[in-house]
Amino acid sequence: MAIPIPQEDISRLIEKYRGSDGGLIPLLQEAQDQVGYLPREVLEQIATGLGLSLAKVLGVATFYSQFHLEPRGKNIIRICMGTACHVRGAPAVLAALEKELGIKPGETTPDLQFTLESVACIGACGLAPVITVNDDTHGKMTPEKVTEVLAQYRQQEGMEQ
Repeated sequence: MAIPIPQEDISRLIEKYRGSDGGLIPLLQEAQDQVGYLPREVLEQIATGLGLSLAKVLGVATFYSQFHLEPRGKNIIRICMGTACHVRGAPAVLAALEKELGIKPGETTPDLQFTLESVACIGACGLAPVITVNDDTHGKMTPEKVTEVLAQYRQQEGMEQ
């Protein structure tokens, strides 16, 4: 699925940050906000526009976990794999998520509805095991609850299966 790249919008952002010290990171943030991720074409345009090497721009974009070089889903699922969650069953919940979505952590479903991420800690140990979907926290997860939780987000998108 091709996502149109708003080259004029990116050009305006480059002009906004050209010549400012420390402008690359906020430029990348705003470009990602506009496009949804940072495709190679956008990174090349930024590098050329700022007079930087593509390697420098790519180095910054890959160093910070906030930047994404591939399209992400509308719903970002994070599963905590910290100690409390792990010992209370997070691996089984992760396996159920992988089976239900057909993806592994770090991947996005082909329809761009869900991205699955494994994180070290969500900070809700008392609710272990925990997943978040976007800004919603779902605690005391079990493999059996996975289908029910995902259904809430499929319904929101009109994609009940």
